[in-house]
Amino acid sequence: MKPLVIIPARGGSKRLPGKNIKPLKGKPLIHYTIEAAREVFDDSVICVSTDDESIKKVAEQTGIRVPFLRPESLATDAADSRSVLLHAYNFYKQARSYVADTIVLLQPTSPLRNGTHINECLKLYDEEVDQVLSVKETDSNPYFLLFEEGEDGYLKKVLSGDFTRKQDCPTVYEINGAIYIINTKSLLSSDTLVFSRTKKYVMNKESSIDIDDEFDFNLAEFILRR
Repeated sequence: MKPLVIIPARGGSKRLPGKNIKPLKGKPLIHYTIEAAREVFDDSVICVSTDDESIKKVAEQTGIRVPFLRPESLATDAADSRSVLLHAYNFYKQARSYVADTIVLLQPTSPLRNGTHINECLKLYDEEVDQVLSVKETDSNPYFLLFEEGEDGYLKKVLSGDFTRKQDCPTVYEINGAIYIINTKSLLSSDTLVFSRTKKYVMNKESSIDIDDEFDFNLAEFILRR
């Protein structure tokens, strides 16, 4: 395997400004993911992709070198993750003659994911799959979710079924955003990150915390301090 580990950290967070470098239990949030990546991979294949000088500076406090600043076109709300991954892949291919056959995407908003999780996820990966991604068992089973249909505002079930208890429903998973291991061939041949040959790596609820807002941040802080 020739991996390229990409940690995407955009500067323009709106729900929680500056979240990628916000101190979590006294340490910048992005440091947790850099440290987790270093438990498994060499610094030479770890790429922090950011558009923000402040994030670059804070990331480099760990001793890791941020190789570029992402173009403005890849730092907007409309920029998609696939384009960010391809930008980093092409940079390493052209500037360093390093052609990765596997992309490992680690989002900095998952501070409770660690090197053990990454290694366990890697064990599920082989060249026959498009992707292995981390998931958690969903709290909101779709057989008990409702949506409003029509002008009358009546509620309907998202999925029809005769289940009366949640524990009787099929187990359903949701992507937790912590780990994506992607076959580069699949990435290059598709225009999306939704692949047909995808395997799951199941993480528990606590390790799956994905920081999107102040509540998530405070919850992660509480767990780490506990």
